Amino acid sequence: MTERAPRHPRDAWHQPRGRGHRHAPRRRTLSRDVIIAAALRIVDRDGVDAVTMRAVADELDTGAASLYAHVQDKDELLAAVFDHVLGDIVFDAVPDPKRWQEQIKEFSRTYVRVLTAHNDLAKVSLGSIPTGSNGVRGMEAMLSVLAASGLPGQVIGYAADLLGQFVTVTAYETAVFAKNTGSPEDLAEFHHRLLTFFGSLSAIEFPTITALAPDLVQPDEAEDARFEFGLDIIVRGLAAHLPPKRRGA
Repeated sequence: MTERAPRHPRDAWHQPRGRGHRHAPRRRTLSRDVIIAAALRIVDRDGVDAVTMRAVADELDTGAASLYAHVQDKDELLAAVFDHVLGDIVFDAVPDPKRWQEQIKEFSRTYVRVLTAHNDLAKVSLGSIPTGSNGVRGMEAMLSVLAASGLPGQVIGYAADLLGQFVTVTAYETAVFAKNTGSPEDLAEFHHRLLTFFGSLSAIEFPTITALAPDLVQPDEAEDARFEFGLDIIVRGLAAHLPPKRRGA
């Protein structure tokens, strides 16, 4: 029987390991930030309703139970995701009493732009007030501009609530509308069907609707104009509450 030549030491590196030498796949170290990032990926891809503790765990290739060491539940996780995104709002303008109206508009535009970049994330803040660190910083920035205007404190309180509702609902509606209409062709078809519906109504029974039908159905490119119109109405309304001596400012 012929003896085999002894193996070269380096050949040992190419030999299959026994069971006792196998290493488990290396898992990503979990942290609150890692979990938030995974949840945000799901929101961007599939929307807020797709976020569950199980879905986030699957995204991270781990068990759902391991997440609870970092977040209490899905509601806390979504609130953290929302606050994380608010950190993208950059508004460091010094409050200017002479430009407060334009500054409030600039802040509102930025807020909507940041939220609409993340699918329907705005849904998270409907019916609630963001109290995370970034949310509070944003609130301070907005309130400081309103305070510089000279508006009474109670009016500022109402204004903060009104502006918060307006920008959040605008962002959420934009996401929902985009999801429901799909492509630009689908959107054009939607507008066509809506205009046809209004046109089919009885001009005797619904004279105002039929007369204004072309103005009621706006193309997609008019969405920015619609937002600016609403924002202008709100800011002008706030200005009407300035003390008489400050209305010219």
